Amino acid sequence: MQDVIELSVPDSLSTARIAPGLGFNCFELNIHQDGKFFSLIDAEEDFPKADSRPSGHGIPLLFPFPNRIRGDQFSWNGEVYPLPHDRVAHNKTNAIHGFCLDRPWRVIRQTAHRATAEFQLSVDAPERREFWPADFIIRASYTLQDAALSLDIEIENPDSVPLPWGFGTHAYFRLPLSAASQVSHCLFQAPVDAQWELSDSLPTGQTTPLQGALSELPEGLLMREVSLDDAFRLTPGASQCEILDEAAGYQVVQSFSPEFTQMVIFTPPGRDAVCLEPYTCLTDAVNLTDVETGWQVLPPGESKRLNVTISLQPIVA
Repeated sequence: MQDVIELSVPDSLSTARIAPGLGFNCFELNIHQDGKFFSLIDAEEDFPKADSRPSGHGIPLLFPFPNRIRGDQFSWNGEVYPLPHDRVAHNKTNAIHGFCLDRPWRVIRQTAHRATAEFQLSVDAPERREFWPADFIIRASYTLQDAALSLDIEIENPDSVPLPWGFGTHAYFRLPLSAASQVSHCLFQAPVDAQWELSDSLPTGQTTPLQGALSELPEGLLMREVSLDDAFRLTPGASQCEILDEAAGYQVVQSFSPEFTQMVIFTPPGRDAVCLEPYTCLTDAVNLTDVETGWQVLPPGESKRLNVTISLQPIVA
């Protein structure tokens, strides 16, 4: 097993474990409430190991683009940029999930309950520098509280040219929250107002209204009712989504800062888990120039801050 950071809180039994050598991935979050432990994040038992698939466990951090970019290259400001063969090969035909989730991050600060690490493209993956229009630094801080884990992200452009970017998290939330519960009886709520039409897992640029069972997403959709790997537009002003386990009496709340405008929802086959993935931009946003996707450009010398917080809260009737 690779090196692991463990976070803890004084006078609390809550813990979190992070793998800095594999994308600074928080792969375990155990919250202690009312004399019981709740394991909120799903990962294979011996994660991380040499052959672990970093996008399939814990909380992968997706940058400088979340999800897919079509094919093995893209155009930006009149230049064509190839994409890393290993990130394309993983998804067979399209590049996926950016350059940071499968590389070591440098831990720069650490206390008992907080850890900060950073990844700079030209320093930590110089073999990938040619694949993006600008160098970048992404800095992440996990802070553990009694019943919450906060992730603060800072994106910095150290280059002399603009930095195009998108960011997302890909948390695998473990279900159910209690041995007395059943996965099929858990439900999740996502504040979305439209679904993106997909062709071969890539958006066409068209949206459709929420239909059938998906129309229940804003109020609560039972896990047993759907199998999803779909992209949605967040309702303007939306700031959180929830997973509710009524039998356990608790819910997992994932809140996010206003920069997040999109969400992918994924129910991984054969696993008792669901992924609610807030993105700052739509899948393949760099190629969808004629629709509002959330794709952003950071001028030289500037930075941007984001936040995603996961908390365990009682369900109040």
